Amino acid sequence: MDADADADAESDPSFFEPASSSPYTKSPWSSHLTPSPAPSADDTSFLPNVLMGSLVREEGHIYSLAASGDLLYTGSDSKNIRVWKSHKEFSGFKSNSGLVKSIVIGGGKIFTGHQDGKVRVWKVSSRDPSVHKRVGTLPTLSDYIKCSMKPSNYLDGRRRRNLWIKHFDAISSLSLSEDNLFLYSASWDKTFKVWRVSDSKCLESIQAHDDAVNTLISSVNGLVFTGSADGSVKVWRRELQGKGTKHFFSQTLLKQECAVTALAVNEGAKFVYCGSSDGVVNFWEREKSLSHGGNLKGHKLAILCLATAGRLLLSGSADMGICVWQRTVAEHSCLSVLTGHTGPVKCLAVERDNEAGEGEQRRWIVYSGSLDKSVKMWRVSEQSPSAIVQSSPQYSPVTSPTAGLLVNAPSFVIREQ
Repeated sequence: MDADADADAESDPSFFEPASSSPYTKSPWSSHLTPSPAPSADDTSFLPNVLMGSLVREEGHIYSLAASGDLLYTGSDSKNIRVWKSHKEFSGFKSNSGLVKSIVIGGGKIFTGHQDGKVRVWKVSSRDPSVHKRVGTLPTLSDYIKCSMKPSNYLDGRRRRNLWIKHFDAISSLSLSEDNLFLYSASWDKTFKVWRVSDSKCLESIQAHDDAVNTLISSVNGLVFTGSADGSVKVWRRELQGKGTKHFFSQTLLKQECAVTALAVNEGAKFVYCGSSDGVVNFWEREKSLSHGGNLKGHKLAILCLATAGRLLLSGSADMGICVWQRTVAEHSCLSVLTGHTGPVKCLAVERDNEAGEGEQRRWIVYSGSLDKSVKMWRVSEQSPSAIVQSSPQYSPVTSPTAGLLVNAPSFVIREQ
């Protein structure tokens, strides 16, 4: 296999622009941050949901994010994957072709899904942790050649016949199984494929939807959820058969006119969330046989990404905002709306904030990537801001006439005028 993973990015701290020293300091969205020391956790004036800074690298729209330990991986339409550590650019690696649509990390490997329909596999050098080497491409060259010898392995595509083991349109989403044994790739070619991580072998290709598969998430007990531009969310069940695996269609959770754009499963996989092009989040409760729990309306435009963190759900939208939802026993409520991006919010990544004090509500570091070419970093708490500053609007699990309005939602970053 070829290896084009040259570490072409220099470790230049200037690429991390804290809001207090950024060239955008004069912008109203950063005006609430000052160089003064951050208030202590005991200071009740401390707002729990705040913008901490921006990672600025003017090289393209941000399409994908993945957080792993103290590292953040960012993918853009420049074909570069940048690696950030302690909020500074740590390294980077470049693919020869294919906009970076998705990044997942597991089993000591980094998997990237691209516009050209390929999945590329990378590993960190054992000698230099800043160097990432490409160790493979899915499908592998040997499997591609072997498969091409048999006429029955070809499928009719839009323009020409294609091998079943290869995506013939952009990869939209990647997800690893809970045990990291299987990698799932979803594509605009209406399929998702199942890869065995240990040997990079394609085990299955499932014709899942009538239109592009926009999003896929693997969950517990071998469940896989797919969402499509055809407006449906489907559930698939994985069963092991010898050394192989077989996926069976289980049920359709949703069928609507507007496209499904994002899926997420919470910690413990008790709730499944779906975001759509109409700005609505639907959710289902797994412990109630995946019965529909309701919907959340907090965006004016399409939802482009979802992420979960503890009892929180975060939804990023084409309206440039990020809604922070808190789940309680009875309902979901909007804690705050994070604003500051000047373009659609395309991707989210979350990691635990280890600096939270003992006895505090859990805090999270949220990274948001946008088509404004920046990644912003937020500190978000499971503590309700209403206990500190003001009452937050409640969003019923069922539709209400006013549920879609953002005007009363608390926002801790000033909107750009």
